[in-house]
Amino acid sequence: MFNKIFRYTKRSLARSAENSLESAYQAALTIKNIEIEHFQNKKITLQNGNHSERVFAYFQGELNSKLKAIDLKLTQFKTSQYFNNLFASNKQNYPYETNKNITLSQSLIIEKLNFIDQIVNKYQQESEINPKTVPNLAKETKNPIIDVPAGEDKKIKETVSDKTSVLPRSFLRTLTKIKDEINPDSTDTEEELINRFRRSKYKTAVSVKFLLFLIIIPILVHNISKIAIGRAFVDPYFASHQDIVFINQDLQEEALNELRIFEENIQLKAMIGLMPNLSSQEKETIIQEKAQELAQDYRRQSANGIKNIFSDIFAFISFAIILVSSRQELQVLKSFLDELIYGLSDSAKAFLIILFTDIFVGFHSPHGWEIVLESVARHLGLAENRDFNFLFIATFPVILDTVLKYWIFRYLNRISPSAVATYKNMNES
Repeated sequence: MFNKIFRYTKRSLARSAENSLESAYQAALTIKNIEIEHFQNKKITLQNGNHSERVFAYFQGELNSKLKAIDLKLTQFKTSQYFNNLFASNKQNYPYETNKNITLSQSLIIEKLNFIDQIVNKYQQESEINPKTVPNLAKETKNPIIDVPAGEDKKIKETVSDKTSVLPRSFLRTLTKIKDEINPDSTDTEEELINRFRRSKYKTAVSVKFLLFLIIIPILVHNISKIAIGRAFVDPYFASHQDIVFINQDLQEEALNELRIFEENIQLKAMIGLMPNLSSQEKETIIQEKAQELAQDYRRQSANGIKNIFSDIFAFISFAIILVSSRQELQVLKSFLDELIYGLSDSAKAFLIILFTDIFVGFHSPHGWEIVLESVARHLGLAENRDFNFLFIATFPVILDTVLKYWIFRYLNRISPSAVATYKNMNES
């Protein structure tokens, strides 16, 4: 019994050390990717990147957050390794370990530690040379600018603690909060809270504004281009080609159906005495007037379908241009949405997942998808293709459900396992 506990403790310590080192390694990789993508594969400084002060402050905040995460994870790694070595002093208790596995593990550890030291030493040299300038720089870059959001560091801690810590996350957060509150340098702590609030406020404003741009600008481009294209090309073309009324068979069938109903309605009213009996010529004249009215109506629908095709293309292009030219805003928006979604309670996450799945991939979702496809076809002036609709309904919800399950398994299960458990309980009840 004692040997089993001994082995389990040893394996837990080894796993904790491995996860801590992996987290530090991933944080170092993030810093390296920022250097490659935004600072010409050089050190993250204002001189090495062609960015404004606000954008640089965002990257500076990301750098500071990752360096703190590396320091925290390396401390956990050293602690776990220390106790792991104490347990490993008695090799007879671990006959399942081979020298080959140990050699491979040590070589991988050395490789990751060398990479982490290469990244960290690059930014520690400046602080060792002139430590007084670092706090001032931090204050300058953190005050009015976007930094790592308040929930970002918390999210990192929760993700890592899900993997490595034996203690509950709330207990660790409470200890961290107590340590911050009894910190003798309370002025810096209060200033940091104020800075976090300012950064969160600025990040929220940027995200909401960017979302409004993503919605309003494509709509404006769609409407303006539709009017311009209609007046310049489509309307004159249909005016000069009066023989073009229906651009697809579905519109013609709808017009014939309406005309038949109108004719039967006249006959019914005449039979029940709601209108006088009409001669064949009078009846034909009324039906002909209705046919002309339907022709104008469906000619307008056909023209609108062609206008919508081109205006949708222009709207999509404008949407893509906004995304391509606003990469920094996209990063801020992603951070804001991550904090908003992952900051929800476990029951709220489970409720939203169930609501989303029931609407888009649930039992009654095929009827909704059929209506959506019919509306899209009518909007573009296309004939409805039942085979395509059935194929889409049979495949797309399945793909969507697979992606959702992968997200739950790959990310949510790691970040918030209690939310996954709540989702399973609510879904099974």
